[in-house]
Amino acid sequence: MKKLFAALLLTPLLALAEDAPTIDTGDTAWMMISTALVLLMTPAGLALFYGGMTRSKNILNTYAMVFTAFVVAFIVWIAAGYSIAFGTADGAMNKVIGGFGALFLSGVSYTDVNGLGAFPELVFVVFQGTFAAITVAIASGSVIERIKFSTWLVFVAVWVLVVYAPITHMVWGGRYLFDLGALDFAGGTVVHMNGGLAGLVLAVLVGKRAGYPKTAMKPV
Repeated sequence: MKKLFAALLLTPLLALAEDAPTIDTGDTAWMMISTALVLLMTPAGLALFYGGMTRSKNILNTYAMVFTAFVVAFIVWIAAGYSIAFGTADGAMNKVIGGFGALFLSGVSYTDVNGLGAFPELVFVVFQGTFAAITVAIASGSVIERIKFSTWLVFVAVWVLVVYAPITHMVWGGRYLFDLGALDFAGGTVVHMNGGLAGLVLAVLVGKRAGYPKTAMKPV
């Protein structure tokens, strides 16, 4: 009788254990492949794309700005960007930022399963990090050869934290802008509009290129 009673008590716990999320190799493999594809878009795709549109004397500057934007943005994303974008803050602040509870991925274990699918949380961190990196790299096309390299690095770090991460939280994190009805199709809001507007603002702040439109600036 005691064994029967104990079994009845443990049944709900066993059911919960069976329903607990587990890592699926197929989902994980697909997410890793997707991460690799986004990764190739920046140091390979975007750098070559911008390099083909600039003057030959600025090729190295173009590559350096795109590559370093990717590296700096990814480091900043790990340090604090992910926490701001996908963390959970207290009260009304959670509508704008996700808080600072996961700085430097604090509390994120390699055994954690992401709530969106059956793949590790760390894979999701890297996947989202590639989007953060390519978004700010998109803006580099507006200021290639036109600003100091050190200034660009500072801009990348600040912009990812102050602009990109909060926008990601409000849209992909299902918060303020999402609640207002904002929809994002293939990164159209968080990546393309965000990066494009950053590039436009930078271009306006820096002003016209020296010699434009009197001097031909062909990509040769």
